[in-house]
Amino acid sequence: MRFSVYQESHTGGRQNNQDRMGYCFTRDALLLLLADGMGGHIRGEAAATIALQTISSMFQEQARDHLPDPEAFLEQSMLAAHREIHRYRALNNLPETPRTTMVACLVQSGQAVWAHCGDSRLYWMRNGEILARTKDHSRLEMLIAQGRADESERSTHPDRNKLFNCLGAPSQPLIDVSRRAALQPGDVLLLCSDGLWSTLDDTILVRSLRESTVMRAVPDMVRGAARIAGKKGDNVTALAVTWEGASVDDLANSTTILTDALPAGTVTTTIQAPRHADLEGIDVFSDAEIEKAIDEIRGAIEKSNRITHKS
Repeated sequence: MRFSVYQESHTGGRQNNQDRMGYCFTRDALLLLLADGMGGHIRGEAAATIALQTISSMFQEQARDHLPDPEAFLEQSMLAAHREIHRYRALNNLPETPRTTMVACLVQSGQAVWAHCGDSRLYWMRNGEILARTKDHSRLEMLIAQGRADESERSTHPDRNKLFNCLGAPSQPLIDVSRRAALQPGDVLLLCSDGLWSTLDDTILVRSLRESTVMRAVPDMVRGAARIAGKKGDNVTALAVTWEGASVDDLANSTTILTDALPAGTVTTTIQAPRHADLEGIDVFSDAEIEKAIDEIRGAIEKSNRITHKS
């Protein structure tokens, strides 16, 4: 399989960035993850980090090039992340459990399946149109569904940030899993935190990803949203993939990742912490450390691609 991927995050007007993102892939499967630690509760960044660690580690444990049941994996791994967050609270004797939203997407065999909990979103786009997007687990979405609020109020309604579902909540969360979506070359999958979608209208997101590559569109959107929101703005995070389908002899461009050259059973990841690390001393990686890991992965893949085409 081959795809182009890019991710970026901005602290916005906050003192700390509690958003986390990353991706993992084998020869035949790609996992995309994004979490938004909830600032209204303590240590939201720890909850987001634990969620990514847990799901990524389970992918690395279970993926033998692909997963036999993507839907079950997404639900079970997100519930495992929820339990790990509660274990973190117990180990550290915290007065409450840290909380985070979560959106995850698994791509294999030319199909995408995604799951979410909270209001971090996934968009599936094709030819400048949104084919699907996740539905926020918020008070406002419930009011819209009940006809008690209008869709035009999504950016202004006072209940737009009130969530009824997240990882780390006292009760077991609802994991909302999609149907399988058959991808076509050129399709774009965008995962983002509410710092992006609450500031930039869907039409702007679509136009940006239609007119530019993900490498250009993602940083432009993230910085643009942070600039518009200003000093009171939230963290802004986006992770986008352009699906290019089955591998061919010639790569579409130098930034395309071709996975056929990977050895069977190999997992590549930008998420650098193990699932069962000591949760009392959890590593919260800096943006610079994350970007360094990403650059190393890109360099290794590009080298592997060059070797493949010479042979």
